[in-house]
Amino acid sequence: MHRKVPAWFGGGERGKGPSTWEDTSPRSLSCHLSLVREKTGHALIGARQWIPREHIEDPVKSLVTGLPLDLEFRTKGQLAMDIWADANADGLFFDFACGDEVYGSCTQLREFFGENGQAYVLRAASSFMITLAPGTKVTCVEAVKRLVKDKRRWEVRSAGKGSKGERWYAWAWIGTASKRHHLLVRRHLKTGELAFHYCYVPDGQLLAKTRLIRAAGLRWPVEEDFELGKDCLGLDQCQARLYTAILRHIVLVMAALAVCAVTAAQLRDRTSTQAPPPVRPSQTPPPDPGMIPLTVPEIKRLLAAALQPARPRDHDARWLNWRRRHQARSRWFHQRTRLNRDYNLLS
Repeated sequence: MHRKVPAWFGGGERGKGPSTWEDTSPRSLSCHLSLVREKTGHALIGARQWIPREHIEDPVKSLVTGLPLDLEFRTKGQLAMDIWADANADGLFFDFACGDEVYGSCTQLREFFGENGQAYVLRAASSFMITLAPGTKVTCVEAVKRLVKDKRRWEVRSAGKGSKGERWYAWAWIGTASKRHHLLVRRHLKTGELAFHYCYVPDGQLLAKTRLIRAAGLRWPVEEDFELGKDCLGLDQCQARLYTAILRHIVLVMAALAVCAVTAAQLRDRTSTQAPPPVRPSQTPPPDPGMIPLTVPEIKRLLAAALQPARPRDHDARWLNWRRRHQARSRWFHQRTRLNRDYNLLS
């Protein structure tokens, strides 16, 4: 059974052109929803434009940018609530909702999830206040200093596999006055940097550190979705000025990304010929590294090549195979390097 995790992040498609908020362009940091199916794939499935209150209330700017007359100001947390409600109305239900500090600090969003029985793992700032016991409120940093001074309270676990191998961190789990709310702390093994996740699991669902760590580790795909949307499909290349035009551009980019992501997921097992990953830091490389499976950028190139004038026979296929083989070789060496580093950190 695959798990699916939505994640909301601010910062989407501010254009690279001269338009800014100061010149009345409605291009802004938007709220996006990324659907993640572990070991399968991920893509953007929802979006909202965040419009500053002063632009909505200014009749001139509102007219110039074509804002709807009934448009009301919504915070990013409220936009996330709208996207979640639309996804549920379409029959999509999620194991966990994940997001960065902008959403973790939104009390209204957390209460909304709690009222609707939606489990979440939301990033929290170091100054975020939690209630350890009735009448005892401390910040996340103070909670760590009080309760997890002993190194034995930290547990080293993987946040999931990346392209270069396992992503190891030290984790600590701190309970609160509520039996369904917890603070999950992640510590970087090399730098010691801390990251805080405020977690909620409703009654009737399994409450385990393993589930929370896996949900926190699946937060990265939305960043990859943004990167692919921008670099491959021009999410931030729109030069439109009107609200509706920008929204159409976002929808078209999300649809194209979804087509490529679904195709990549369906072809992953059929197109992957990678050599087995290394198991020892001193292991010699294989004579043939194989090829990585078709990725979203490669599928986008194949679709673009089909619409271009004819080239020499097998031109695109040869370049495609060369890139995939080169990436497979690089990935193998990265994994071997990561093994050596992980052994030193874990020991």
